[in-house]
Amino acid sequence: MDFDDQLHRYFGTTDMAAIQPEALAAGIEHMRVDFGLEKDRGRRFALWALLYMLGTHLDLDKAFKDEADRDSARDFMDLMGRMQED
Repeated sequence: MDFDDQLHRYFGTTDMAAIQPEALAAGIEHMRVDFGLEKDRGRRFALWALLYMLGTHLDLDKAFKDEADRDSARDFMDLMGRMQED
């Protein structure tokens, strides 16, 4: 999944600064629905990561059945936290 493609798909633009609050909320809701319907582990993780970066936190135990996926999500969260510290 390409980041810009996903931004355009859910928000109609690749410019995060141009997204109006209503469009952001609608796009996030659309992503959450797609996340719930997605069967491919990689695509699910990519959707989860984008939701996480947008400040939408999904419970890991509910989001991922597989322990390895939950561990990957925790690693991603740690990495993002370290990036914000720098």
